[in-house]
Amino acid sequence: MLLLKEWLRTFPLCSQDTHSVVLQRMQPEKKESSERDCHLDTCRIPEVPRLVYPKAQLLKPTRVDVLVMTPWFAPIIWDGTFDSAILDAQFRNITVGLTVFAIKKYVVFLKLFLETAEKHFMVGHKVNYYVFTDQPANVPQIPLQEGRQVVVLEVRNYKRWQDISMHRMEMISNFSQQRFLREVHYLVCLDVDMKFSDHVGVEILAPLFGTLHPGFYRGDRQSFTYERRPLSQAYIPRDEGDFYYAGGFFGGSVPEVYRLTMACHQVMMADQANGIEAVWHDESHLNRYLLYHKPSKVLSPEYLWDEHMLQRPPLLRKLRYVAVPKNHAEIRNR
Repeated sequence: MLLLKEWLRTFPLCSQDTHSVVLQRMQPEKKESSERDCHLDTCRIPEVPRLVYPKAQLLKPTRVDVLVMTPWFAPIIWDGTFDSAILDAQFRNITVGLTVFAIKKYVVFLKLFLETAEKHFMVGHKVNYYVFTDQPANVPQIPLQEGRQVVVLEVRNYKRWQDISMHRMEMISNFSQQRFLREVHYLVCLDVDMKFSDHVGVEILAPLFGTLHPGFYRGDRQSFTYERRPLSQAYIPRDEGDFYYAGGFFGGSVPEVYRLTMACHQVMMADQANGIEAVWHDESHLNRYLLYHKPSKVLSPEYLWDEHMLQRPPLLRKLRYVAVPKNHAEIRNR
């Protein structure tokens, strides 16, 4: 009982207006994080109400055409491998934070991103949309479901898009200390130049999750575009590697995302001091981290797809989060 009271004191969820837009400027953090800040949600066995649903058939798996479990017993999430009703009951009292970066010209993607998120992302659950931007006045106002809010976090921009991408880790880790640990249970970190096109719900939530990159989910480790230079902190030898994870969709509990983003930021700073930049920037460091800190769930390419670059295979029954057509050179270089 004492431990529960201690936890409740460290985790006062905000009770702001559900349709409000909150602006916070990025401030340096003075307070050190501690294990007391970590939520115990992921350690508890959830209690669910009485539900009526079809019984699972032990000898009749719902999917036999795809891998549904990693070698370390983490589920790989495909359509047909989960029951949304059971999961919604298990996660009914949580708040999810979604982080997205709309810096420089990427702010043009925000309206479609938020509108489609309201239709498909964590429907029926509380959500804080954390929008990192250098243009707070250009964040669109859209109707929100009850229990959801847009929180605008004003940050600086950088001249190169690569620097913006790499500094995401630093910004997420800083704000995890400043507010996310107190406001939400889980963080989902996404790219903004995308749209939701089907259900993305609590089936993705876990202490730590990554998403299979749509360009490499069929490949072997030799074909993965890991950082192969030993000088880099993102280096992965050619005889190692489980999957190639996409930098545009990862997350987990706030303490685990804090550890991931802080670790990636620190090794990127070490690379910078040595005059090296990983081949795919923060994505390279994410892949190194997830190789040695195995995710507890892996999301299939249903959760990150580009219909304009890749032909959809029959095993993808749903496309849940898809790329928006764009001119990369024009968007990135202005």
